[in-house]
Amino acid sequence: MGGWGIVGEKAPEAPCKVSSLRQGPFPWEQVLIEQGAATLAGLKTASLFCVPVESGWKEKVRLWNDSFSQKGIFLLPLRCQENRALLYLCRVSQLQADLNRPGVLRFLARYGYDSTQAQEAVFRLRARFQESEEFPHEVGVFLGYPLEDVVGFIRHGGKRCKCAGCWKVYCNEREAQKKFAQIRKCREVYGRLWAQGRTVWQLTVAA
Repeated sequence: MGGWGIVGEKAPEAPCKVSSLRQGPFPWEQVLIEQGAATLAGLKTASLFCVPVESGWKEKVRLWNDSFSQKGIFLLPLRCQENRALLYLCRVSQLQADLNRPGVLRFLARYGYDSTQAQEAVFRLRARFQESEEFPHEVGVFLGYPLEDVVGFIRHGGKRCKCAGCWKVYCNEREAQKKFAQIRKCREVYGRLWAQGRTVWQLTVAA
């Protein structure tokens, strides 16, 4: 599946060279490893992280997206505020599986979603981010969090959770703790391998 690119702008037709992705002052590879290791490894549906809005940043996003799309991943800007852009790194197949789970369409319909087709839902999510400075709480569904925990977070205003890690847990604490441990270990291993010379491309597991 091809990358979705930046809406209204054409992505490169040919795969970009790894060297072109590593140029420039902003440490793209380091941030991708630190913030997105679990997504790159296939342990987590998606990750969010910020990058500075500097000269050529959209081109960098297009280049990364074009590269990632070859492995079933896309990178999409959700919102720009002041001097920062919020980026969404996601495994398409895992997101679609999450959106197909029972109860998800009914839940998302409360926030104006009329489809759980991955691309349409993500574009609606981006519209939600751009409509307000607040974080739309349904974003948890798009990050691979259990629906019950997303609903619990909204219902309790982020309080009274059983435990907290990558997200706040309101239901299956034991499974969540196992997942948190896997993600921490992945981040440590990927950080070490990257420091030893592996590239993000080499560490990205194909879908």
